[in-house]
Amino acid sequence: MPSTPTPPPQPAAPPPSRPSPAPSTAGRNGQWYPPEWPERIRALAEGRLTPVAPRRAATVMLLRDTGAGPVVHMLRRRASMAFAAGAYAYPGGGVDPRDESDRHAVAWAGPPREEWARRLGVDEAGAQAVVCAAVRETFEEAGVLLAGPDPETVVADTTGEDWEADRAALVARELSFADFLGRRGLVLRSDLLGAWARWITPEFEARRYDTWFFVAALPEGQRTRDVSGEADRTVWTRPADAAAAYDRGELTMMPPTIATLRQLASHPDAAAALAAAGERDLTPVLARARLEDDGAGGQRVVLSWPGHEEFTKHVPAGEAAAGGRPAAEGRKGERA
Repeated sequence: MPSTPTPPPQPAAPPPSRPSPAPSTAGRNGQWYPPEWPERIRALAEGRLTPVAPRRAATVMLLRDTGAGPVVHMLRRRASMAFAAGAYAYPGGGVDPRDESDRHAVAWAGPPREEWARRLGVDEAGAQAVVCAAVRETFEEAGVLLAGPDPETVVADTTGEDWEADRAALVARELSFADFLGRRGLVLRSDLLGAWARWITPEFEARRYDTWFFVAALPEGQRTRDVSGEADRTVWTRPADAAAAYDRGELTMMPPTIATLRQLASHPDAAAALAAAGERDLTPVLARARLEDDGAGGQRVVLSWPGHEEFTKHVPAGEAAAGGRPAAEGRKGERA
């Protein structure tokens, strides 16, 4: 479904950066595990916690080819953020209801909305809103815009003061994405996106998101900018390098971030990743919490993400009550 823009020339590009570690609530590897989770997990398993409804969201794994393979653009969330503070993530955010209200307001190129609806598992209005969120949030948080004057081109530069004024207005929700595209005469290039995965925030979280992960290549002539108000650092890094830093406990990531990094690492370039996106399974991944006997006359909570055994954690009753850190068990003796 997606097409790939010609990779931008990078004659003076520096080598991929190594992400900086940050103080976190991760364990000995970089798995995100806030101290309040054990008690919330137990409360959910025991029926004492009512899950909040997840908000639809989208995030984009933006790729750029280098001589050493593709690199992905990541940002580190500020320590002051209420959700996943200090964790490395991709540009992304929630759906704007205005993108769903009028299907004729957004100039559209690429696969039609009904095709995206089938791919994403939602209705056409919902598909438009999710795809718009992916493109808008990439522009808001990275300064990269997957849109052009016509269905065959992409804007080459988004760094001027007028672009920055529009970006700020989008962030503040003073300007709708449809109005932004319309007054600039731009068409949303949905064909530059490939749907990669879908993860839903665990039911015990206070803030929940139903998030579609997309992959895209950096358009020719554009460059990322450190403009996100939610991040204190941005970096281009090889997926395998970021995953290795997570394994060493140097970088904090939520399960969907490290899972998608591991999946990207096997692809030799951005085009290969985009080509693979069409075959990806978009069945939602949702953590499960259940109670089981601990073998000592008590019970413990088992937290697992179906299909992703490395994230499994066992929460003893005492640690849940104290809000402490569990001893994690998973693939290859995973450490907490």
